[in-house]
Order: sequence, then C-alpha cells, then structure tokens
Amino acid sequence: MLDNTGFDLWADGYDQSVGVSDEDHTYPFAGYKEILGSIYKTIMEKPNPAVLDIGFGTGTLTAKLYENGCEIYGQDFSSRMIELASAKMPDAHLYQSDFTQGLAEPLKRQSYDFIVATYSIHHLRDDQKIVFLKELLDHLKDDGKILIGDVAFGTREELNQCKDECGNEWDNDEVYCVADELKAVFPSLVFSKMTFCSGVLMLSR
Repeated sequence: MLDNTGFDLWADGYDQSVGVSDEDHTYPFAGYKEILGSIYKTIMEKPNPAVLDIGFGTGTLTAKLYENGCEIYGQDFSSRMIELASAKMPDAHLYQSDFTQGLAEPLKRQSYDFIVATYSIHHLRDDQKIVFLKELLDHLKDDGKILIGDVAFGTREELNQCKDECGNEWDNDEVYCVADELKAVFPSLVFSKMTFCSGVLMLSR
C-alpha cells in the first residue's frame, strides 16, 4: 500500500495511469469514468449541495462538482494531491489527514448532503470500513447519501473469481468492498455493478 510519499510521487501521473486502465477496460480502473459520471449525476440532482470527498486525489470528480455550484470539502493524506486539487478549487475546504484514523477534526464540525469516496476506501480493512462508514453516516444531513465508487463486488465469490483471473496484476494490499458482507451491517446499502471489477455502493441515512 502506498504511503503519503508514494501518492505524492504518483500524483502528477495519476490521471493518465487511471485513464489507460479505464480505456483498456482492465483491472483496477475499468469503468472509472462511468462510475464518476454516475456519482456526479446523482449529486447534481440536488441544488448546491455540500459534498465531502474522502481521498479526493487530484480532484477529478470534485472539480466538476465545484464548477457546478457544489460546496466542496475534502480529506486526503497526500500534500501533492491537495496542491493539484487546490489549484482547480481555490475556495474548497481541503484538509491533509489520514482517513484511516477517521475524519479530520475540522470536517467533524459539518454535515453534508453527500459524502463521496472514489477509489479510496479500499485502503481500509473490512473492520475499519464499518467503523468509518458509521462515523460518516453521523455527518450526513437527514436526506444525505454516502456514495462509494471503487473496485467492488456483489459477493465474495465474484471477488475471488476476479482475483484468480487477474493473477499477478491483483493488488493484495488493497481490501475491496463486498456488498453482501456490508449489507449485513448496513441493510439499506444498495450496490450498482458497473463492470466485472467495479461498482457504486450507496448508503442513505
């Protein structure tokens, strides 16, 4: 798993490397643009929402939301990612902090219409995901939603099949969401499968 220095080094080439995987429809970023587009469309159905992005990276999604009237909050642990994202969103509220330790203190003082995590929550173990998602639910407005776009699977069997097919390409350091297992804790969770290795999970308050 990359530490914050690793992400700093990867930051400038991140969007290009993601794009290649998406266009080739290969693990891990197959469906990346489709996933971001789906989340963007859901958020833009609400006028001027407050959006918190967990692990926003270079701001690929949040910059589009920012341009279209959303109030953007974000947490990322890479100073270089924050630098690149801040250039696109000068008035966004962006904080450097490791979300494996929970929300940054300033972000705990707000409530949000949407909380987004795209290709970031796989850095948490399954038990950490549950704790973190419970914390995020507490910071949603009454009709708010958590939207997770990532490498994700409906069942553990689907994950294992993908792992076998990917062989050496599979990243064993990352822990991907399995919708059926999360539903045992969050019954309202809805999973929309996008590709053989990705999808969108939605949690409502």
